[in-house]
Amino acid sequence: MQGELRTVRVARKTIEATDVCAFELVDPDGAALPPFAAGAHIDVHIAPDLVRQYSLCGDPDDRARYLIAVLRAPNGRGGSSAMHDAIHEGQEIRIGEPRNCFPLERETQPSLLLAGGIGVTPILCMAERLSRVGTGFEMHYLTRNRERTAFYERIAGSPFAASVTFHHDDGPAGQRLDIPALLERHKGRSQLYLCGPEGFLSFVRDTAREQGWPDKAVHFEYFSAAPASAGDDHEFVVELASTGQRLPVPPHQSVVEALAAHGIDIPVSCGQGVCGTCLTRVLAGEPDHRDYVLSAEEQARNDQFLPCCSRAKGELLVLDI
Repeated sequence: MQGELRTVRVARKTIEATDVCAFELVDPDGAALPPFAAGAHIDVHIAPDLVRQYSLCGDPDDRARYLIAVLRAPNGRGGSSAMHDAIHEGQEIRIGEPRNCFPLERETQPSLLLAGGIGVTPILCMAERLSRVGTGFEMHYLTRNRERTAFYERIAGSPFAASVTFHHDDGPAGQRLDIPALLERHKGRSQLYLCGPEGFLSFVRDTAREQGWPDKAVHFEYFSAAPASAGDDHEFVVELASTGQRLPVPPHQSVVEALAAHGIDIPVSCGQGVCGTCLTRVLAGEPDHRDYVLSAEEQARNDQFLPCCSRAKGELLVLDI
């Protein structure tokens, strides 16, 4: 659930790297903000009907401020451009309570942290937490070039700098990351956490699966999803268990949209299956999972799905609504 919204003030807006702005958010009256843990994110209400999710990348022990970083995506859905162009220092905006779909599962076990581009935001928070509690980890941060490497100075000057390796696309061949070899070296002794673009995450996850990494040791968060294709979509029906009402879901509509058309609202944020806000129990039927939140094991149970993006393989889904 999204929970209550609160007003915060943009105390600082800084250029963190090429096309990356960092925003420091504080309570207008100086009150403490709600607690959060490494991996958490907030919903930022940029404008009416424009809500985006950004990972918190500040210090969880500092309740006076939240820190987020936003990469401008020229071909995105408008949220990042609005954050860069329309949100300024001193301005007040509305945000949701911190939510965590990407927590550190085992703080005492060695971890392998992989960050691609702006996916560094939750990974950096994890690195700082593991360093603080004294747990060993290895972090690899992949970017196009040095100029696009957000938080470079913060990482380079940190107590854990020796545990971090930077990899740039325009750098010499010797600093390129051999992901299969890295995963093979850590298999069976580390927890794997990764965040970044869809192609990067898919490659790492596929490689880990081929090498025999168990799902419970692989933790990930997508910050955007690949555009969905509706070419093979078919109409199906959702039944609301509480009333028995049956509603059609046409090929061109999501379950969330179909229900909303009949006055039934499900809390939703990203609309792409990457944040988990709309997770809904399934009582009967087989979902066609298209999300980036549930693990393969969770999807195989078919007892929950994300109605913002997933559909039905058959003709009927009975939902716990």
